[in-house]
Amino acid sequence: MTHQHQRAAIVTGGSRGIGAAIVRRLVRDGIAVAINYASGRSAADALVAEIESAGGRAIAVQADLADPATPARLFDAAERAFGGVDVLVNNAGVMELGPLAEMTDEAFSRQMSVNLDSVFRSMREAARRLRHGGRIVSFSSSVVGLYQPGYGVYAATKAAVEAMTHVLAKELGGRRITVNAVAPGPVETRLFLEGKSEQQVRAIAAMNPFGRLGQPDDIAGLVAFLAASDSGWVNGQVIRANGGVI
Repeated sequence: MTHQHQRAAIVTGGSRGIGAAIVRRLVRDGIAVAINYASGRSAADALVAEIESAGGRAIAVQADLADPATPARLFDAAERAFGGVDVLVNNAGVMELGPLAEMTDEAFSRQMSVNLDSVFRSMREAARRLRHGGRIVSFSSSVVGLYQPGYGVYAATKAAVEAMTHVLAKELGGRRITVNAVAPGPVETRLFLEGKSEQQVRAIAAMNPFGRLGQPDDIAGLVAFLAASDSGWVNGQVIRANGGVI
């Protein structure tokens, strides 16, 4: 495969957790990746070094998704490095739990900013700049469906992402760009484990038919499928990847 024909992706929040698993999987599938990170520079640089030493292509791009100029910067960097962009994975997100009655305006705004505003702006940039036949994969969550207490604001941001996914898929059909969302259940990452007791984690795992938490690779495999040519007839869908918990 020549470099000029190699497909290229942008993965937001790609330096650790699910994002890093997605980056590794896309690279394994022959895709060059621009890894966006907010603050984890050492993790992002280490991931790029790991990929390059194995013969893959990747760059790390520091950018705060709360900045409205960030999506254009990410596309500029990826286009400079790889000649164009074929895949956008909106993976970055934040989660602050609590009853609606106790949720502060600041916590509401932070979640809206990263989980919804930045995804809207990234989708808009992708709608303008992805190559013909491209792929947009955004992250929802299986809490849209479970509707558990404490998840009101977080679930609201993800429900909005699902709505934009359905609409954008219809708007971009003429360019053969698919737009889908992945809605994981609980996945064993640092973000998920933070603030939970061992007992809580065991109880959550026990809710699953398989009796375990999801792993980043469980999600990365689905994202890789949605980024690949085989998924061309899957469009405007939200796919729940949760082992059957809902």
